[in-house]
Amino acid sequence: MSFMPRAPFLSSRGWAALIVCASATLASSGAWAQATRTWVSGVGDDVNPCSRTAPCKTFAGAIAKTAANGEINVLDPAGVGGVTITKSMQMDGTGVLAGVLVSGTAGITINAGVSDTVVLRDLDIVGNGTGTFGVRIFQAGKVVLDNVRIQGFTQAAVKVETSATSVSVLVQRSQLLGNVVPAQGEPERAAISVQSTTAQVYLSNTTVFGNDKAFNAVAGGKITSFNNNRVMGNTQDSAPTDTVYER
Repeated sequence: MSFMPRAPFLSSRGWAALIVCASATLASSGAWAQATRTWVSGVGDDVNPCSRTAPCKTFAGAIAKTAANGEINVLDPAGVGGVTITKSMQMDGTGVLAGVLVSGTAGITINAGVSDTVVLRDLDIVGNGTGTFGVRIFQAGKVVLDNVRIQGFTQAAVKVETSATSVSVLVQRSQLLGNVVPAQGEPERAAISVQSTTAQVYLSNTTVFGNDKAFNAVAGGKITSFNNNRVMGNTQDSAPTDTVYER
């Protein structure tokens, strides 16, 4: 006759210790896996998993729970806060009022991988007269600003300052309004400022109005206009480095 070994007996204290250990293991590995699509809402909470039924409140809260090449969507009119983007990502406020309101700092900072693509769509980025940069790009492969409204920043609406790596930036269907406070010795302040010899900014169907200066680019950096833009009402005269005319 054979006997099955008896399972070891655990007291209530032993079971409690086991549950605590299991919980700690889950916490250390992340309570939620990163999702390819996450959501933010004006009534959300950043402790949530950022699902559609349990959304986060801010972009900063959602980005940590969103996988590279993923997308963050805005569910309803909301102030989604400033954020630093470090991976391929799309942030989309289509159909709602998605506002990034900051004071004394940049609205959205991009410092991603050299081959990463970042897309910002249908966002209102507001500096409230004290914000420094609307979108500040240190590194990425490609950046797309589609139907983005940037206003009230003191140094630039869009600033590209990559170092040795090249980046291509497309600004389309957008509005850059009332940006740039002039400062002596800082001629690079402009609605679109390219302080990189390897960067290329393309501008299409965009309004650049009421800024101190529209464009500034260092030697080697390029701002190419597709000749369907509206550049007017800016204090200082400036021009893109290239203009492409329709054939």
